[in-house]
Amino acid sequence: MPIVQIALPIPCVRTFDYLLPLGLHPVAGARVSVPWGNKQVIGIITNYRETSALPLKKLKPINSILDTTSLFSLSLWRILHWASDYYHYPIGEVLLQSLPVLLRTGKPTEVTVLEEWFTTDKGYATSLESLRRSPKQQQALALIKQRPIYRHQISPYQLTMSALRILRTKGLIDLRYQNAVTKDWHASFAVLSNALLLNTEQTHAIENIHNHNTQFIVWLLAGVTGSGKTEVYLGVLEKILSKGKQALVLVPEIGLTPQAADRFRKRFNVPIDVLHSKLNNNERLNVWLRARSGEVAIIIGTRSALFSPFKRLGIIIIDEEHDSSYKQQEGWCYHARDLAVLRAKEENIPIVMGSATPALETLYNVQQHKYRQLTLAQRAGNSKAASLSLIDLRGLPLKSGLSTLVLKSIRHYLQLGKQVMLFLNRRGYAAAVKCHKCGWIAACLRCNHYYTFYQNQNQLRCHQCNSQRPMVNCCPQCSSMYLSSIGVGTEQLENQLTHLFPKTPIIRIDRDTTSRKGALEEYLMDIHRGESRILIGTQMLAKGHHFPNVTLVVLLNVDSALFSADFRSAERFAQLYIQVSGRAGRADTQGEVLLQTHYPEHPLLKILLHKGYSAFAQQALSERNSVSLPPYTHHIIVRAEDYDNQKAPRFLQQIRNWLEINHIKDHSLWVLGPTPALQAKRGGRYRWQLLLQHPLRQSLQQLARHLLLLITSLPQTRKIKWTLDVDPIDN
Repeated sequence: MPIVQIALPIPCVRTFDYLLPLGLHPVAGARVSVPWGNKQVIGIITNYRETSALPLKKLKPINSILDTTSLFSLSLWRILHWASDYYHYPIGEVLLQSLPVLLRTGKPTEVTVLEEWFTTDKGYATSLESLRRSPKQQQALALIKQRPIYRHQISPYQLTMSALRILRTKGLIDLRYQNAVTKDWHASFAVLSNALLLNTEQTHAIENIHNHNTQFIVWLLAGVTGSGKTEVYLGVLEKILSKGKQALVLVPEIGLTPQAADRFRKRFNVPIDVLHSKLNNNERLNVWLRARSGEVAIIIGTRSALFSPFKRLGIIIIDEEHDSSYKQQEGWCYHARDLAVLRAKEENIPIVMGSATPALETLYNVQQHKYRQLTLAQRAGNSKAASLSLIDLRGLPLKSGLSTLVLKSIRHYLQLGKQVMLFLNRRGYAAAVKCHKCGWIAACLRCNHYYTFYQNQNQLRCHQCNSQRPMVNCCPQCSSMYLSSIGVGTEQLENQLTHLFPKTPIIRIDRDTTSRKGALEEYLMDIHRGESRILIGTQMLAKGHHFPNVTLVVLLNVDSALFSADFRSAERFAQLYIQVSGRAGRADTQGEVLLQTHYPEHPLLKILLHKGYSAFAQQALSERNSVSLPPYTHHIIVRAEDYDNQKAPRFLQQIRNWLEINHIKDHSLWVLGPTPALQAKRGGRYRWQLLLQHPLRQSLQQLARHLLLLITSLPQTRKIKWTLDVDPIDN
């Protein structure tokens, strides 16, 4: 009886042999239902053959084959197998994690009926002005008047079910059901609006990519903030879409998908979907199916959108390519940017990576002539570079972290009718609560991390494990009632500014205020409509957003980022500083950026202020080369966690002992640890790590394969949680 090899979603690096019953026809890449212990699980066929290393009587037959064709294209199949080998992660988990959740549970890949919202005769006769007091209904009717909207497009178009139901009750729209038929969007492709007037640099960039758009080339579009990188993307996409090819656009944060989708929809008359974790399982499956059938022209998504099964993929665009959000931090620790380059190579298509602050690894690849750089050194249109100033906080009085000079500037720009943005990368009211009498500080015992105080909810929350508890009324050590808060968070800043500017609309955007589905989109619309004058935000507000009326940007507390044990901290600070500063003055009025600091003489601030990111990057690369740090060497970290702070360091020490015995002649191998992680305890687990460094990637990969064999043979392996992080970005 023939044998099929099945990859299962379990933490085991190998595949498993099953018997193939008569009458079933296996296809590599198809899903199967197989028995595993006392339950049935979904796996992926990887191969089939006539014999097995195990006796036939020990093999179980598969229950059923769920697909008649592979769920993976040949290129995606090769990429996922390569990724499993490179990141040393089980092939079964890699293959299944690349699929929508519903497919992992056995849902069919065919959708036969689609729900479609359409405009009634009464709706066409109704003026949009009559709905001015209901902006969500007005937005929905305006969109559906242009084209019918499928149910799975409700979230991508930022519509709400409540607004649609009300419009249906009013008789303005209705719902109908249609059989799913793949539509040829290419036949009706059109450019809906003209491109903005391009400058010479933008034109040069588009022409260069156009001239090589049928082959694999990695383009780095290095443009200063406000230089019009998105307009270059649109110019490049026009040529690709006109040929009937699809496009994948990756963005680092969910919050950037609405803005990007809106820009692209205004330019092209093509179906555009977004793909990210805020979509429900049905919505994600529908996008996957539309990409596979070729029905969608552009997918805009976060990290996992990379694995969408396009029918005619023509280009990949990675916006803000430097962003650390492209690196998965748990489980399968892949880097979407690096895998995107590999996918572009497999598909033989161009890939464009844009950033005002390119990652040092990307700039290194440009130096090695692996990537080609296109530079946008001037701002698009009439916008001018913002003026940058440091405010020396030493000795100055502060109100919730705000200096008098900052408050004066805020008043000035508000009087001019402009918007003001304040950046503070700390949520909550205060960073900690302490006892003024004995010095006790409220800390999460599961993480050894200070609780963040939330005044509005009267809560203490741990930002590491997300645990929370009511605010204490007195010190648990000395019973003192004199408790005080330390530091300033976005909640306190909002309260203070509301007190100082009671008649000015203020909006706060952070993870706490945008947890509700659709909340971020609503806030961003308020900002663009000018309904909010003072914007307070964390990194969510700093990345890639285009707010034309924001003229003043204030960075309130960045001093902690200037001092870190992580060798990448300087690069991250420089990127953050440039990105946040770039939100100012993106229209005709020149912007102003103020940075509050107690360390105005810090060398990193000086080089960024006077020479810019490019000078910093060249200096940082030179420094890393001199001390043999990435990208001039390569890292793998073995991470281990336990509950008693004993097993994990012992486990890593055994690995180090083995390395010292078996690789003593490899003088290029450098081993550090075991050492506690920077966050030494999280969620009750003690966290340790072992860092391996080698100048040759291939040698380090071979070493990792030997390590996996060792790790699986150690008895401690089952008593701890361990992971292998290849090319880590958090050391």
